[in-house]
Amino acid sequence: MSDFKIDIEAAKRTNEQWKEILTPMEYHVLREAGTERPGTGALLHENREGTYRCRACNAILFKSDAKFDSHCGWPSFYAAEDTAVRLLEDTSHGMIRTEVRCANCDSHLGHIFNDAPQTPTGQRYCMNSVSLSFEEADDEN
Repeated sequence: MSDFKIDIEAAKRTNEQWKEILTPMEYHVLREAGTERPGTGALLHENREGTYRCRACNAILFKSDAKFDSHCGWPSFYAAEDTAVRLLEDTSHGMIRTEVRCANCDSHLGHIFNDAPQTPTGQRYCMNSVSLSFEEADDEN
């Protein structure tokens, strides 16, 4: 049985509370919409079967069977779990992109691109590794 519990109160936290809970890099990415350097994330090469959750609130975001190697330097998925994420227009840095946020706690996760024709959806959810936690699948089932 998983010990991960979704924090349904996370959306109510103040910035000061987030700063107490998250590391400086987690705070920068999750709360300030920052980006980790490509190729540096701990989950980039994670290949075990399991579930990817929001680092801030533990909400289930992606399953390992939707992960693929897009060679972009960040963990990539072709589909999110139903209702797990919100998509917003992002016009920062002089470009128009689609930002991906956790639907439960509104944390920044990364961006989605329609540039993955090798996947069933054609989409690439390009996620910051620091915005995710990984829960290995339970082998008892």
